[in-house]
Amino acid sequence: MEVALFVWLIAFFLLVALLIMLVYQLMCLADLEFDYINPYDSASRINCVVLPEYVLLGVLSLLFLLSGHWLMFLFSAPAVYYYVKLYQQRQHLIDVTEIFNLLNREKKRRLFKLVYFVCLLFLSLFWMIWSVMEDDD
Repeated sequence: MEVALFVWLIAFFLLVALLIMLVYQLMCLADLEFDYINPYDSASRINCVVLPEYVLLGVLSLLFLLSGHWLMFLFSAPAVYYYVKLYQQRQHLIDVTEIFNLLNREKKRRLFKLVYFVCLLFLSLFWMIWSVMEDDD
C-alpha cells in the first residue's frame, strides 16, 4: 500500500469523524429547539465534543501539511484559523444561560461547517481515487 493512499484513508476517516461530531451537535441543538432536552444537557453535550473536533481538524491539517498535500492544507487552513480565533477569544463553548438567544446562530454556524467538511470530504475522496488510479498506470 502506498503512503499517499494511506494518508488519504486517514484523512477520509478523520473527516467522517468530524462530520459525525457536527451532526451530533446539530441534533442536540434541534432537540433543544423542540424542547426535548433542557439547556444544560444540550450545552454540556455539545461542549464535550467541541475540543475533540478542534483537535481532529488540527491533526487533519497537520497531516495534509506533513504529507505535502498543499492544496488540501490550504483548503483546511481557514477552518483551523477560525477555530484558533474562537478558542483564543473563549467563544468556542456554548454558554448555558445564552443558548436560547444564540440558537439560530449556532445552528447556522454548524450547518456552514457541515457543508465545508462535506466539501473537504469529497475533495479527499477525489484525491484518494486519483492516487489509486495513478498507481495502476
